[in-house]
Amino acid sequence: ELDVKLIDHVLLRPDFPLRVPLSYVKKIEKGNIHDPLLRQIMPLNSERDTVPGFSTDPLQEKKHNPLPGLIHKYHGRVLVTLSGSCIIHCRYCFRRHFPYQENNPGKLGWKTILDYLSQQPDIIEVILSGGDPMTIKDASLHYFYEQLSHIPHIQYVRIHSRLLGLIPNRVTPELLTLFSTTRFKHTVVLHINHPREIDKPLADAVSRLRDTGVTVFNQSVLLKGVNDSLETLIALQKTLFDAGIIPYYMHLLDKIAGSAHFDVDLATAKALMIDLMSKLPGYMVPRWVKEQPFASAKIPIALLY
Repeated sequence: ELDVKLIDHVLLRPDFPLRVPLSYVKKIEKGNIHDPLLRQIMPLNSERDTVPGFSTDPLQEKKHNPLPGLIHKYHGRVLVTLSGSCIIHCRYCFRRHFPYQENNPGKLGWKTILDYLSQQPDIIEVILSGGDPMTIKDASLHYFYEQLSHIPHIQYVRIHSRLLGLIPNRVTPELLTLFSTTRFKHTVVLHINHPREIDKPLADAVSRLRDTGVTVFNQSVLLKGVNDSLETLIALQKTLFDAGIIPYYMHLLDKIAGSAHFDVDLATAKALMIDLMSKLPGYMVPRWVKEQPFASAKIPIALLY
């Protein structure tokens, strides 16, 4: 149903394959080649372009990957890749070239990760990411939590998930029981870039999470042709907040090979941030940041030149 003009630009055999759930496809405006939801998932020939400054590992994560399935970049927290799978392949994904085949430890490898954590008393938070940690079964998640609970200095667990925003019925009674019966303080960080991605089933799932004591945030990426207008950004933050989701981060694009067509220049990003701050209450404005290799934290774009 797409305009024939799109055909010449579609990448028919992408190295990073097209993957998208039906729930997301149903929200795409039929026949609109510029639809911001379509743009996030459609492989284009421009992904094969070699663009200066874009690479397969712009954040140098391989140098922060001491064990299979574990990334340790920042003080006090680590990221554990419980799964290399994701239900949607976002074309700007900063881990689209990540060596998941080398970072899929499974339950046997979890012991090595847990041993590492037990020997690092400064680590207070474990971030479950990937891939998407919500692609694994509740029983496996429960097993990981049970083992993690034996490490006394771990106080917080954060889950980064695109899946929960797309298939909200993944918030199962078993998952809610897990959150409510473990000693950890829980945070769920969704990944939503456009207001049309938010609907009532998602808001209902968020309400169930919040009733269980889970704090629900959202992180977005500033993407050309998706959300790089003030009108869209205002609608996104308001729709998130109305659904019970706290706007958390607005990331500048990580310069991953294949994503240059999404890049928004720094001057434009700063102007959008300032305009957004002038239009919304402060509690609706996410922190605008850029991730830099070897930095001790994400860098506010106000400090970038």
